[in-house]
Amino acid sequence: MVIATVFLSIIGMSAGLVLGSHHETPRGPDDPTATYVPTEPVVSSVRCPPEMHVTARKLGYSATLNQVLKVRAADTGTTVWICSDEGGRLFYQANRGGYEKKWIEGETALFLANVVKDDDGYHATADDGNTFSVNDQRLEIVKNGVRESWKVTPE
Repeated sequence: MVIATVFLSIIGMSAGLVLGSHHETPRGPDDPTATYVPTEPVVSSVRCPPEMHVTARKLGYSATLNQVLKVRAADTGTTVWICSDEGGRLFYQANRGGYEKKWIEGETALFLANVVKDDDGYHATADDGNTFSVNDQRLEIVKNGVRESWKVTPE
């Protein structure tokens, strides 16, 4: 009886070790070997502005972009959209004067891909190194090392 118990214990431990060796540590988006499929944000069915789609297509992004966040900074009149494609990739679009004003990409408007989301909001970096962060309470831009911040209201 004791021998059978010891024998079964050894078999159980061996099986546990084998199964445990096949377990893989979950990987996050920063792991270059990981295949990461984001589960957030929950995307609305509200499409992002047509001008944003035009710019996205010019830059090689052909997917439909739906609104995740839309805010307006009253002090500057700037409207910012965070949008997502079907795969969960996030994009940043801002336009001085909001949707109602003239929309000229690179002058009054700014489109950025590869937006990152964290607990504090959405963050994008332009090719020139300037950074843009937004959430439902504030818009923050760091341009040439100078930080500016504005209160925003969701739209």
